[in-house]
Amino acid sequence: MRFSKKTALALAAVALFASGCGKTPKDRLQGRWLGESIENVPEPHLAKAMGWVKGTAFEFAGNKVTVTIPAESPRTGSFRVTEASGDRLLVSFLREEGGRDEAELQFVGEGQLRWRIGDGREIVLVKSVQN
Repeated sequence: MRFSKKTALALAAVALFASGCGKTPKDRLQGRWLGESIENVPEPHLAKAMGWVKGTAFEFAGNKVTVTIPAESPRTGSFRVTEASGDRLLVSFLREEGGRDEAELQFVGEGQLRWRIGDGREIVLVKSVQN
C-alpha cells in the first residue's frame, strides 16, 4: 500500500502524538511539584493558608517521594498509585519509618496538580521547571 506524502506525514504526527500520551500516572507525577495556591479557604484565614501552601512540595523520583510541609521535617518514603481514573489519582505514601498516608490528586494538563485536602479545599501545585 502506498501513501501520499501528506498522508504519511499525518500518520507520523498521529503516531508521535499517541506515543506522548502513553505516560502512566506514575510517569506523570515524576519531578518536583510546588505549592501555588489554595481554594475554598475563608478570607480571614487565606493569608496564613497561602504561607503554608507556598512551603509545601512533593518530589517524585522513581518509586520514592519526599513530601515537604512547613514546620515539619521533610518525609521521604515510597509511593504507589492505588487508583487511577482519567486525570484523577489516589496515591498511597509509605513512610520509611512506618505509616501510610493517602492523597487524592488530579492532573490539570501537564503542569498542574490539585490535591484535595478535605472540606472542599484543594491545594494547587505546579510542576517545577528545572534548567
